[in-house]
Amino acid sequence: MFKKKIIISITIFVSFLVFTSTIKNKTRIIEKNIVNLNAEILIKSKNVNEAQLDFFYLTSPAEIEKKLSVIGFDNYNPIKYSSIFFNIDDFTKIQNITSNLKTFNAEKIKKK
Repeated sequence: MFKKKIIISITIFVSFLVFTSTIKNKTRIIEKNIVNLNAEILIKSKNVNEAQLDFFYLTSPAEIEKKLSVIGFDNYNPIKYSSIFFNIDDFTKIQNITSNLKTFNAEKIKKK
């Protein structure tokens, strides 16, 4: 009877010990992933802030007037309406077509 109680208590203790260590290791891995993701988010938010600053600076009316005065109004050509992409799908389709043409032309040159 006494041995049975000791064996049961040791078994329960060992099982809790193993269970606790596995949970601790999994939470440690999750915490490392969270720290890495937070670092990536910080870097990306910094890049977004810099891009917004560049955009606001470059698209300000004063900067546009300066650039037009340097270029000259005669050399200024507005963007064609066909060059404006309304969504990313149109842009990727054109990029795929041009990249396919480049690889096709490169293959032609290699064959010659």
